[in-house]
Amino acid sequence: MSTVDEIKARIDIVDLVSEAGVKLRHAGKNYTGFCPFHENKHTPAFVVWPESGTWRCFGQCNEGGDIFKFVMKREGIDFKEALAKLADRAGVKLDSFVAEKPEIKEAHEHLRELLEAATFYYRAHLLNNHDVLTYLREKRKLTDATIEIFGLGYAPHGYDNLLKHFSSKGYTEQDLIDAGMLSVREADDSRNTQHATRSYDRFRNRILIPIRDENGKMAGFGARMVDPNDMPKFLNSPETPIFSKGRILYGLDRARKPIRAADQAVIVEGYLDVIALHQAGYENVVSPMGTALTEDQLRLLKRTTRRIVLALDPDAAGQKAVLRGLDAARSAMDRQGELGFDARGLLRNEARLQADLRVASIPDDLDPDEIVARDKEEWQRLIENAKPIVTHVMESLAAGQNLHDAKVKNEIAAQVLPLIEDLPSPLERDTYRQALARMLRVDERSFAGSQVSAAPPRRKPRRTDQRQPVEKNQVAALNPTLKMEAYCVGVLFRKPALLYRLDRTLQEFGLSALAEADFEYTDHQLLFGIIRLAVEQDEKDYQHYVLSHLPETVSEVSKSFLTQAENFEHEEGKVFEELVSFIIDLRRMNAMTNTIHLRFLLEEEQEGANKKIYQEQVLQVAKLIHSLDQAKKKLSSKRQS
Repeated sequence: MSTVDEIKARIDIVDLVSEAGVKLRHAGKNYTGFCPFHENKHTPAFVVWPESGTWRCFGQCNEGGDIFKFVMKREGIDFKEALAKLADRAGVKLDSFVAEKPEIKEAHEHLRELLEAATFYYRAHLLNNHDVLTYLREKRKLTDATIEIFGLGYAPHGYDNLLKHFSSKGYTEQDLIDAGMLSVREADDSRNTQHATRSYDRFRNRILIPIRDENGKMAGFGARMVDPNDMPKFLNSPETPIFSKGRILYGLDRARKPIRAADQAVIVEGYLDVIALHQAGYENVVSPMGTALTEDQLRLLKRTTRRIVLALDPDAAGQKAVLRGLDAARSAMDRQGELGFDARGLLRNEARLQADLRVASIPDDLDPDEIVARDKEEWQRLIENAKPIVTHVMESLAAGQNLHDAKVKNEIAAQVLPLIEDLPSPLERDTYRQALARMLRVDERSFAGSQVSAAPPRRKPRRTDQRQPVEKNQVAALNPTLKMEAYCVGVLFRKPALLYRLDRTLQEFGLSALAEADFEYTDHQLLFGIIRLAVEQDEKDYQHYVLSHLPETVSEVSKSFLTQAENFEHEEGKVFEELVSFIIDLRRMNAMTNTIHLRFLLEEEQEGANKKIYQEQVLQVAKLIHSLDQAKKKLSSKRQS
């Protein structure tokens, strides 16, 4: 029996899934529950088969696997980490991994000790260099306490300083090379013949920034030039056994707790940006190693939060960078000293990691330290206004363009629609299609027949140009569901106090309170969510709360609702009855659609493994329809009385 098979044999998948917070119930020999990997909590589409030790989601995820895949997806780790975690749980010894551990660990610790000693060496040289200290204090506005906390140092001029210093302390030349502190001259290099040694100091006349892993252990150095003529501007340690620039985020060791407290991580471009922001009190900030973000780096953050903001300067976040990132021939940008913007790569990682990635553009060609220096609160506002990747791409491509030109519209749509169609969530796809249609001032239905659209709309098209209020008869002609949803949200938008009365009435009829899931259209879901939060909070008045939380994508829709709802003031009794009636009708139409889908799945089911699950779901939907019909009768009786 292999190690993997032994682990599987010792761990009960039902126990593992249940301990992760998934409430499972029997369905024959199997178990069902709500999928823990997405937000749909209305259909138990998550199935566990104890006999085979596997699971599958038949809903939005459409994924499955064994215990290893479950732990990998749940905790955002790779197979090796999941194997070690489950082996420890099962009490299985991973001999193939353990054999070299003592020797490797000792070698790694030796390198870390050398790097720690190097921080004191560079620190001493910084304290003796007035010009560099002045630059850090006056130009970068860093306090002595901050310089001390982050261990900043200075590498002096010269090619053999390190070897002379550390050889006297028992370290060898090879130790310094392995730690990435010495570089080896190529054999055919005939330049600088006065330096006959085979190695030389990698960092010379540079500000040294210690780089630690997420646990605070030394891994390498980042070095910023002092002389403008020295290139590159930033120079990192080379790849070593303990330093891999694609697997480390600068500042994460200090930022982990603040990230968890804020439930948000902010990624900036430079090490000194991180230091300045931490000094200003924004401690949930990290930086990559001057290259494009990697999935491993995002996984590190995902362990603490799923909300991640990229704070990019205009050059990295603007139109040219977006176009470079959308170039199919380049999957990522990897230029030293610049955090690249790869829209496709970021969206793929966002979907794989179930994260929420957003972009905050830094204005006026300023560095973060300059922003917090002129207005400390400005940084917070910039982060709060960060936009989703697709929204950022849309706005960057549209900036400065003539949106009345049909060819310009087509070019922008050709860039954006493929990104939208790559999104795994139907809700997000629909939201961005609507937003793109509004931005370009076109009918959303035009995307369906366009060659730039990768897939047809997933439901009946509807009017999305909100420049003028949509009349009721126009809405009804397009879609009766849209008419009823618009009416219900419009009433509650104008008269939020009716929400409590509506919830009580629905509960009297044996139905659940109104929820976002009762609405099919994205704009309506967003608006209702804000309405619900507005009436449940007591810190601000209703109108102030709504206006401060209203997304730009639905502002025009909200205006049309206010226009349509002006007659609600004089007909509140009749309006409320229609409101209840429409909610019941919406739920019944949704239930009927679910019935059709479930019956289709039953017909397609060949092996019978899920037949009972689908049959139970059909029965539940039938009971719901019966309850809705009874509620409609009670409402009719109330009207007559």
